[in-house]
Amino acid sequence: MDTLISLATPFDLHILTRLLAATVLGGVIGYERERSGKIAGLRTHTLVALGSALFTAISILLFGALPSVNGVPGYDYHLVANIIVGIGFIGAGAIMRNGDRVSGTTTAASLWVVAAIGMASGFGFYKEAIATTMLAYAVLTGLWALEQRMRKSVHYQHDHPKEAASASADEQSAAS
Repeated sequence: MDTLISLATPFDLHILTRLLAATVLGGVIGYERERSGKIAGLRTHTLVALGSALFTAISILLFGALPSVNGVPGYDYHLVANIIVGIGFIGAGAIMRNGDRVSGTTTAASLWVVAAIGMASGFGFYKEAIATTMLAYAVLTGLWALEQRMRKSVHYQHDHPKEAASASADEQSAAS
């Protein structure tokens, strides 16, 4: 173990810290999704953040190993850009349609945010990653509670009878 630690450079420790930060912060959002019984939960969100951080760190490492992209010094932003494309593919898989009802859009959006948290962690922007994690968690928990209250309102039930009936049936099955 001491040999491994002595082989690690300060830069290696920075990269490992970034990966760890992404893992923990992605897990926070994943915890909320898991607790809410959603399609993509703790492991999915944690892995998306970790993978995004690793791809981001790879772009930094590539610059150190090959400091020229098409003859211009700088990070290989193509890797970073492709994280966004890839997460769109995963997010699309989380969205389900059942008749005229669509579900999973919030999970897809939370995966997209977790990818951004992973990228921020991968670049070492910890304050931004932590602030985004806290805000996303607040949005997911706070607005969910507000949505539940709204679905119980008379106006919502009048304007959206199918959704209100479905929400009521979901509540009754959860209670039993």
